[in-house]
Amino acid sequence: MSEENRRVAGRYELTERIGGGAMGLVWLARDLRLDRVVAVKELILPSHLDEKQSEQARRRAMREARIAARLQHPNAIAVYDVVEHDGQPWLIMEYLPSKSLAAAIADNGPLPVDDVVRIGGQLAAALAVAHKANVVHRDVKPGNVLLGDSGAVKITDFGISRAIDDASATATGRSVGTPAFFSPEVAKGEDGGYPSDVFSLGATLYNAVEGTPPFGISENSIAQLHRVAEGTIRPPEKAGTLTPVLLRLLDPDPDTRPTMAEAAEELAVLAEISEPTPTLVEEVPAPPPPVAEPVAAAVVAEPSTEDEQKRRRRAVFGLIGVTVLLLAIVGAAFLFANRDKTPSTGQGGESTSSSAPATTTQGGDQPPAQTTESSAVPTTTSAAPTTTTTNAPPANSGSPAQAVSDYYATLQTDKAAAYARLTDGFKSVRAPSFDAYAGFWNGFSSFSVSNVSDQGSNTVAATITYVSAANGTQVENHLYTLVQQNGVWMIDSQSNR
Repeated sequence: MSEENRRVAGRYELTERIGGGAMGLVWLARDLRLDRVVAVKELILPSHLDEKQSEQARRRAMREARIAARLQHPNAIAVYDVVEHDGQPWLIMEYLPSKSLAAAIADNGPLPVDDVVRIGGQLAAALAVAHKANVVHRDVKPGNVLLGDSGAVKITDFGISRAIDDASATATGRSVGTPAFFSPEVAKGEDGGYPSDVFSLGATLYNAVEGTPPFGISENSIAQLHRVAEGTIRPPEKAGTLTPVLLRLLDPDPDTRPTMAEAAEELAVLAEISEPTPTLVEEVPAPPPPVAEPVAAAVVAEPSTEDEQKRRRRAVFGLIGVTVLLLAIVGAAFLFANRDKTPSTGQGGESTSSSAPATTTQGGDQPPAQTTESSAVPTTTSAAPTTTTTNAPPANSGSPAQAVSDYYATLQTDKAAAYARLTDGFKSVRAPSFDAYAGFWNGFSSFSVSNVSDQGSNTVAATITYVSAANGTQVENHLYTLVQQNGVWMIDSQSNR
């Protein structure tokens, strides 16, 4: 019987070798008992291990395989069985006609940002479910991400090859694996846990969008480990809207990285923003109080189907839309209660509906005239002061270009006021908290804006110059999209140009 027609454990008939590496070979096979096609991975133990070490490696691999078999998720390759054959552990897995993300990058170079966001969201969803089940992958890298011919994205090899790696490292006293995707704590010799998976996911997505790992690649593995252990990544240049999420995933401090569930949520929101979205408020007829808690609970890391994921994300955006609408109405009431002129007499302009203060000027028009009918605003003057904070955006009723210039001028002296000039949609993608926003800008010794110009359709082009001790002077060209809320131009999105 030829090698390609062996039977493993008397049940799995190997038909064709379809992959392999230093730690194992992967075969296409048929499960004769269930009459289905499977992938069979032969884990090859290093030849330098003695009998005791080989037995230890086999036990580790079998244990990790049993743990991996507990995970069932549409974005994870299922482990059906684990057997021992010819003295080696063999994994029986789901077969997916595919190529690895590593091969896709090697063949085509960096992937488009939207594709990487989609891939990252699916990987994070699977890993979040794994973490909830107390399963740590420990080897997230492009080579373990499979891109199916039908568009499916699945992660494979949950900690199993690393079980062999660990035995080899113990025997030789040196690190093995792929240091380019290690977290800093793993590079320092610490055990990898949930935060290490988060960092490795960030490194994998960085590699996909930038074309190289965040610490580069060195043929000297020791030099590579030192570079990773320092934790200073190359700033991403092509990541666009994905940049803020990448920087959070690649935080050198494992204690301040997001959880995998949080990463899945952020990537899901970012993916939804990149797609056309329906009118948000109409999907939620009444805002369920309080708003903040349902928003946090509406996106979970383990959706049952793709349709369910989309439904939940639309619900999140619907709630955000309702929140903005309520804040707009209360803000309008406060403006009426505190302006110098008597609100009941009006200024002779036409009345406008109080139900649409934030979305009526999308074509570059001037802000709508303030309403002259006292009945257009509910009587909330006693409550209005409690809804106003020191972070309220100053009025900027000029052009969108002037609003961008004003934003950067405000940023120089009052970051809280500048932060208030960003829409909720912008914040959810690029600045999920004020602390993160302020921390980013505090990293520069100076910054300035120039070449600000209106591009039409509420779009503004500008050049931003950053100066920092770590990276010197950097210049970026951005495009901003603005919307009006309560007569104030707000920055809604930013992209590179």
